Amino acid sequence: MKLNIVIIDYGVGNIRSVTNAVEFLCYRVRVSNQESKIKQADALILPGVGAFETAIHKLKSYHLDDILSEQVIIHKKPILGICLGMQLMATSSEENGIFDGLNWIEGKVVKLNLPKGYEVPHVGWNAVKPQENSSLYKNLGNEPNFYFDHSYHYETSNQFITGVCNHGEVITASIQKENIFGVQFHPEKSQINGLKLLRNFFRAIQQ
Repeated sequence: MKLNIVIIDYGVGNIRSVTNAVEFLCYRVRVSNQESKIKQADALILPGVGAFETAIHKLKSYHLDDILSEQVIIHKKPILGICLGMQLMATSSEENGIFDGLNWIEGKVVKLNLPKGYEVPHVGWNAVKPQENSSLYKNLGNEPNFYFDHSYHYETSNQFITGVCNHGEVITASIQKENIFGVQFHPEKSQINGLKLLRNFFRAIQQ
């Protein structure tokens, strides 16, 4: 089956790079914020760059919070959140105030509290330690490297964490709850490892 992938366009995201990565893997991809296209999709990608407050307000302005929640929570449509897109899945964020998230995976987004010698934002390549049996990291080795760019991170229950990285403190690198996947890093900027991870996501949801 040829998957129909929709990248959610809500005005806050690295859309072109993500689209290019998915197209490189020869999957059919559309960029849209239209309810009809989202309903027709086999899987969704929620990208994100910038501040949590702006992003959640943008989602709500397009009524995408309700549309996506219906598809993801009720109809169990697979979705991959990237960087800020993953953080939007949290219960709340403390970035520049307290803001409610989509509350798909219980947890909160808090500022990195790194020891002396580590800079915020956390920018650059970092090894990720996958948890056992995580489908996203299949055939990627014990500690694959991915590209990060963030100042806040997702605190959640260990049961939802599928990968961590160490950058002065242990940081949640990826999460999963049933059909909901999220990565703090940017697979579209992570060269071969990023492409492999995206392919793993698409293959996992076809099984």
